[in-house]
Amino acid sequence: MLNQKRETQEKQNKIVGSLDSDWARLPQELLLHIFQYLPLLDRAYASQVCRRWNQAFHMPELWRCFEFELNQPASSYLKATHPDLIKQIIKRHSNHLQYVSFKVDSSTESAEAACDILSQLVNCSLKTLGLISTARPSFMEVPKSHFISALTVVFVNSKSLSSLKIDDTPVDDPSLKVLVANNSDTLKLLKMSSCPHVSPAGILCVADQCHGLRELALNYHLLSDELLLALSSEKHVHLEHLRIDVVSENPGQHFHTIKKSSWDAMVRHSPKFNLVMYFFLYEDEFGPFFNEEIPVTHLYFGRSVSKEVLGRVGLHCPRLVELVVCANGLRPLDEELIRIAKHCTQLSAIGLGECEVSCSAFVEFVKMCGRRLSQLSIMEEVLIPDHKYSLDEIHWEVSKHLGRVWFPDMMPTW
Repeated sequence: MLNQKRETQEKQNKIVGSLDSDWARLPQELLLHIFQYLPLLDRAYASQVCRRWNQAFHMPELWRCFEFELNQPASSYLKATHPDLIKQIIKRHSNHLQYVSFKVDSSTESAEAACDILSQLVNCSLKTLGLISTARPSFMEVPKSHFISALTVVFVNSKSLSSLKIDDTPVDDPSLKVLVANNSDTLKLLKMSSCPHVSPAGILCVADQCHGLRELALNYHLLSDELLLALSSEKHVHLEHLRIDVVSENPGQHFHTIKKSSWDAMVRHSPKFNLVMYFFLYEDEFGPFFNEEIPVTHLYFGRSVSKEVLGRVGLHCPRLVELVVCANGLRPLDEELIRIAKHCTQLSAIGLGECEVSCSAFVEFVKMCGRRLSQLSIMEEVLIPDHKYSLDEIHWEVSKHLGRVWFPDMMPTW
C-alpha cells in the first residue's frame, strides 16, 4: 500500500512538472496573446510568476493600447490604475504607447493626475488620445494653464495623432494651433463638444489645415458658414460624420442661423456624410432651426419639442434616417408623423417617448414607411386607442407592414 501511494505521488509530480514545462515553453507570441485578455491587475500578478512571464509583461506590443483609470476611491466605484504601475509605464513604456485614453471621475484630483501623466509623455508618439470624464466637472476644474501645458506636450511630441477626443475640457485656440502645426497631415477625428474656450476661429483653423479630417464633433456655437465651406473645399477629403450638440445653457439663449448655401456646399462635396444633431433646447429657442432644408441624417430631441417644430422637420429634412423624440406634450403628433413619412423617404429608425399618437395615424405612418423601418421604439403610453385600433390589436397590424413581429415598449414595473 505504501509503495502504491509513493508511485501515485511520483506520477502526480511528473504531471505537474510536465505542465510547468509546457507553460514555460509557450511561444512568446501566444503568451502575449493570453496577456492581452487579462485585466490589468491580473496581468501584473501574472508577471510575478517567473522571469519569462515578466519579460512578456514588458513586451512593447502589450502597451500600445492603454487606458489610465484615475479616480478617488471615496467618490467612485471604478477601479483605479495603481500609482506604482503608472510610474513603471512612464519609465519603461511611454515610447510604446500609441492608443491611449484617460478615464477620470468628477474629482479635480483625478483630472490633475491625468494632466501630470500627460506632461511626462515627452517620449511618446500617440496616434489616438481620449480624455473621458465619467461625470462633470473634472477637467474643467483643473487650472487652464496646467491642462494646456500638459496637452501641448502630447501635441508637440506626437507627430501622428489621428484621433483626438477632448470633450468637456479647457482646450483653447492657441493649443489647437499647436495641434495643427504638428499633426495636420494625420488628424482624422476631432471630438470636442463643451469646450468653452474654443472660438469659431479656432475650429476654422483646424478645418483649414487638417485636410484629412473625416469626423468632427462640436457644439453648435462653433459651427459657421465659413467652417462648412472650408470642409467643402476641393483640397479637403470627404467628411464622413459631423456631430453637432445644440445645447441651451440659459432659457432664451440666441442661436445663429447657418445658410442653406453652406449646407448645399457640404452635400455636394460629401454627398454621403452623416449629420448628427442633438437638441437640448427650450421651446422658444427653435426659431432659427428647420426653416429651410437641412441635410440632417440623425436627429435627437432631448427636451420637449413642439408640434410646429416637428412639422418643419417633416418638410425640411429629406435626408433624415433616424429620429428620436423624448417628449412632446399632450397634443397628438398624427399630422407630423404622416408628413415625416411622406417627405423623409430614407427614414429607417424612430423612437418616441412622452408623446401622443393615435393608433390609426401610427399604423398609417408604418404603412407608408414599410419594411425600411428597421428600428421602431415606441412606448405603449404613446399610442392612443381610437375607433379603428385598440392597443391589443395594433401590434398585429404594425407587424404585418414591418414584415416582422413587433410590440410597443413597456415601462418597467419596478
